[in-house]
Amino acid sequence: MAKEEINNNNYTVASTDGMKVQISKEVVTIIAGLAATEVKGVTSMAGNITNELVGRLGMKNLAKGVRISVEEDRVTVDLNLNLDYGYSIPKTCQKVQEKVKSSIENMTGLTVESVNIKIANVTMEDEK
Repeated sequence: MAKEEINNNNYTVASTDGMKVQISKEVVTIIAGLAATEVKGVTSMAGNITNELVGRLGMKNLAKGVRISVEEDRVTVDLNLNLDYGYSIPKTCQKVQEKVKSSIENMTGLTVESVNIKIANVTMEDEK
């Protein structure tokens, strides 16, 4: 599939037979969040106060702690993570970056330019 059009809310990929598929920015955001939380040592995504309140009400926001920007055919991902105590921060972050990049590129066809990570909290065993 070749990329045809990209804007701030979604992008369109076109197959060789002329059919089009649009993928919203929110889908890319969810892919990034799910990929990050699959890495061992990542406790959860860290969000703003609104996201934290929504989470306490039992509603799950899969885009919490993820910001995506798409320019031309390049994606930049910014993640806010909570990590488990005892894991190497540099090694865990490298695994997250690799997993997020791979997941987005394989599932959407976009090129990931960078995955930037901010560690918001380290969770101790008794806090879980």
